[in-house]
Amino acid sequence: MLTRKQIELLKLIHTRMEKDGVAPSFDEMKDALDLRSKSGIHRLITALEERGFIRRLPHRARAIEVLKLPDALGKTGFEAQVIDGGGSSKPAQPVQAMPVEAASLTLPVMGRIAAGTPIEAISEPMRDIAVPGAMLSGRGEHYALEVQGDSMIDLGINDGDIVVIREQTTADNGDIVVALVDDLEATLKRFRKQEGMIALEAANPAYETRLLPASRVKVQGRLVGLIRSY
Repeated sequence: MLTRKQIELLKLIHTRMEKDGVAPSFDEMKDALDLRSKSGIHRLITALEERGFIRRLPHRARAIEVLKLPDALGKTGFEAQVIDGGGSSKPAQPVQAMPVEAASLTLPVMGRIAAGTPIEAISEPMRDIAVPGAMLSGRGEHYALEVQGDSMIDLGINDGDIVVIREQTTADNGDIVVALVDDLEATLKRFRKQEGMIALEAANPAYETRLLPASRVKVQGRLVGLIRSY
């Protein structure tokens, strides 16, 4: 099953190929899908290629061949029903794991995120995972991460769980975010901003709050869902 963004990109490529005989540029894809960077387009292209929907032709610029379309889309029209994600309130209570339902979408698991000692920043997808469509909060790109560590256990986020993240660069006080520190290490913590400083709060008394200058912290996304591993 394809994600909403994968379907949108496949539709864009197919329509442009039918009209002009050439695929759109990565910049055009980025703008059309309202993504912040071309790295997101690269992930979508790779996912479509791995699933056999497109093929990139070597040594040729913008050379992409559409091999097939999802059955639900047919060859024209692109009228498939894709589940919309409802709005999500900020987690004031422990995060509740959500069962994976039949009506699900796939997201890339982009590596492990530290709920403890920060680990190296997220890089390449590890695998895909099915998540309930209702977990996807609002517009924007989503991805998943595997939790490593126990610093967020008091909010019900355990070692080995999968967290669903919506990509965004801002956060409100109290949000649980993926924070990139010094462009080197990534961690999952509660976010608070105070007088030019960022507090990254654990939800485990065994871990101290990290207080860092705002210039050293970049928000990479906000937690919108959790899948429990048993």
